[in-house]
Amino acid sequence: MKNIWGKFGIVFFSTALILAGCGEGGENKATGETKKYKIGVTQIVEHPSLNAAYDGFKKAIEDEGLEVEYTVENAQNDNSANTTIASNLVNSGVDLIFANSTPSAQAVASATQEIPIVFTSVTDAVSAELVDSMESPGGNVTGTIDLHPDVILNTLTFLKEELSAENVGIIFNSGEQNSRVQVDRVNELKNELGLNIIEASVATSAEVKQAADSLIGKVDSIYIIKDNTVVSALESVVLVAKNNKIPMMVGELDSVKRGGLAAFGFEYFDLGYEAGLMAVKILKEGSKPSELPVQVPKELRFVMNKETVEAIELKVKDEWKAEFSE
Repeated sequence: MKNIWGKFGIVFFSTALILAGCGEGGENKATGETKKYKIGVTQIVEHPSLNAAYDGFKKAIEDEGLEVEYTVENAQNDNSANTTIASNLVNSGVDLIFANSTPSAQAVASATQEIPIVFTSVTDAVSAELVDSMESPGGNVTGTIDLHPDVILNTLTFLKEELSAENVGIIFNSGEQNSRVQVDRVNELKNELGLNIIEASVATSAEVKQAADSLIGKVDSIYIIKDNTVVSALESVVLVAKNNKIPMMVGELDSVKRGGLAAFGFEYFDLGYEAGLMAVKILKEGSKPSELPVQVPKELRFVMNKETVEAIELKVKDEWKAEFSE
C-alpha cells in the first residue's frame, strides 16, 4: 500500500489577527461611555457546522470586550426568505452584517455596498463574486472560507487508495454556487485518480433521502461535500449508507459526529472565531473590509466515526493515523 500521508500536508490554523486599539470595548474616550454595536446575522439554514461558526463568531466578539446587540435571521434554506432577510438587515441600521454561508453572503453583498460584511462558511469567495481576490477583497466584504485547498484531493485519494473505491456517488444542490465549485473540482480530479463520479442532484432537503437511495447498486462509496441542503438532512444519507455498508466520506468534522465515516477537516467554531476577530478590527479599530485579506483554514485533522466504522464492518489501518470523534 502506498504511503499517502505526505500528500495530506497537515499544517496549523493561523490564529490571531492582532488587535490594537481605540479603547476597551469600543469606549468613547471623550465621554467614557462604551459604544454598543448592532450586528445583523444571516444564516441560510440550521446545521451543526454553521451553528458552530456563529458560536465562534460571538465568542471572539465577547473575548474582545465589545458590547453587541444581535439581530439573528435564518432563511431555513429558502432563497426568497434569504433575499428578504438581506434587505431587512440592510434597512435596520446595523453597524455590520455577519453572513454565515455562501448564499447568505451573496444576498447581503447584493443588497449593500456600504455596510461592512464579514462572512464565514463560504467555499470560494472569488467565484461567488464576493471579493476581487483573496489578498485584496476590494469592497465592503471579507471573511473566512471553509475549503482548504487540499481537502477534496485528500478525500478522493483516501477513497481510491485506502478504500479501493471506483464509483463514488455525490449528492448536492446544483443551485448552491459553493457546491458547484466543489463538484467541478471533483470532476477535475476524477480522471487523474481513476474514479467514476455519479452525481445525484437535489433542490430541497426533502429530496436527499430519495437521492441517496438512487445511488444504491451504482456506487461503492459516497462523498458528501459541503452542501447546506444535503448536510441539513445528513442523517437520511447516513441511514442509507450504513444499511448498505457503503463508506461515506463527509466534508466537515461535525458531519463525522453525525454518522459520516470520516473527514479531513477543521472546527467551524475556529473559522467563525477568526471571522469574529475580523469584525472586531472593523468595528473597534476602523479597519475596512477591503484591507483585510480573506482567511483560509490551515489546520486539517483526519477524523473517523468509530460507530460507523463498526456498522459498515471496516478494518481501520494503523497507518491511517485517524482520530475518533467523540
